[in-house]
Amino acid sequence: MQSTYVGSYLGILMLIGVAGVICAAMVTLSWVLGPKKVTPYKQSPYECGVAPLGDAKERFPIKFYLVAIVFILFDIEVVFLWSWMTVFKNANTEFVIASGISILVYMATFVIGYLYVIRVGAIDWDETTTISFEKLGPPASIEDQQLLVGGIE
Repeated sequence: MQSTYVGSYLGILMLIGVAGVICAAMVTLSWVLGPKKVTPYKQSPYECGVAPLGDAKERFPIKFYLVAIVFILFDIEVVFLWSWMTVFKNANTEFVIASGISILVYMATFVIGYLYVIRVGAIDWDETTTISFEKLGPPASIEDQQLLVGGIE
């Protein structure tokens, strides 16, 4: 009985083992065969081809997190609608009526939430309209101060 149970999972266990060996071999070979010369350019963080600016421990604006949360909420809405649509097309009349009303209430809530997000500006990326100059702190240089006042002459 025990050998039959293990035998049914033997293929999966072998696949996991082969994948582990391949991963370990790739990491080890890249470490052994890879170049060892350390340069400041290689040690700098990769910024999509753009020279890195500022500190890596810089704080993100709260807008970044708000947009991420709103995206997740609206993404979950699609998951609910997709599963409902797959069942809805072959359902009986009672289910169609009951679930149709439920989806209408759900979509009304979704639209109200979407309008609220737009109204409060949660997905507005323009920081200059939402942050006052007092919260920004002093400009970093004379050129920045001149740009704020009215441009460089």
